Amino acid sequence: MSRIARRFEELRQRGELGLVAYITAGDPDLAATAEFILALEEAGVDVLELGVPFSDPLADGPIIQRASERALKSGTTLARILELVAGSRRTNRVPIVLFSYLNPVLRYGFTRFAADARQAGADGVLITDLSVEESAAFLEEMRAAELDTVFLAAPTSTEERLRRICEVSRGFVYAVSRTGVTGTREALSGQLLPLLARIRAVSALPVAAGFGISKPEHIEALRGHADAAVVGSALVRSIEEHGSAARLAELARLLKHGRPRVETAPRP
Repeated sequence: MSRIARRFEELRQRGELGLVAYITAGDPDLAATAEFILALEEAGVDVLELGVPFSDPLADGPIIQRASERALKSGTTLARILELVAGSRRTNRVPIVLFSYLNPVLRYGFTRFAADARQAGADGVLITDLSVEESAAFLEEMRAAELDTVFLAAPTSTEERLRRICEVSRGFVYAVSRTGVTGTREALSGQLLPLLARIRAVSALPVAAGFGISKPEHIEALRGHADAAVVGSALVRSIEEHGSAARLAELARLLKHGRPRVETAPRP
């Protein structure tokens, strides 16, 4: 059982809704990202999606686009992200999914990437613009390296395509709440709960719901429908505005538990 599958099994046994946190690696630099990883694990994040910055992030809204720009300007590369993951494994055990567009991984090489990601201690990979119809070579290498493969399911996915997405996914299925790009929203999309029900009908894999989820009340509305909520833009915005691991952890704790940590005064 992979680290991701084990975490979702633990959540199931506790009857707990998981929190999958996305941050862009290298925003504002890799040293800060190392601090953010530790802070998010301490805050109770269940799975970490570590974004690989890309120069043309078409699926992302302006918050994550700006994060990618900052990360690229700081010299972040896929190779350096893998080094970061390897270094972080000395102090953390949170399941890590490498979240990338296809181009950086394709240029790195599927075989080399799979081996290096496994060696670094990554647990899974999500390629946001890789379709299931064109994923055979990718899947072969990820399976050989025992890396989970997470695919996106959208409200527009046909029943046949939804089944295929679930067949090739490992760890969990990522349910996209709406068409369009990432970003914070005031309310959950009305398309999300029907999509979650459709996925449940064809797969027993855990399902994490993302895109537009940014508030504790959004997460609470998913209880009983999804296994986890994915939050990205709200966390990336915190990094952009504050650059503070402590502030990031407080937000993650609020999203995970519905409340910030209460500091108690030491006894005299």
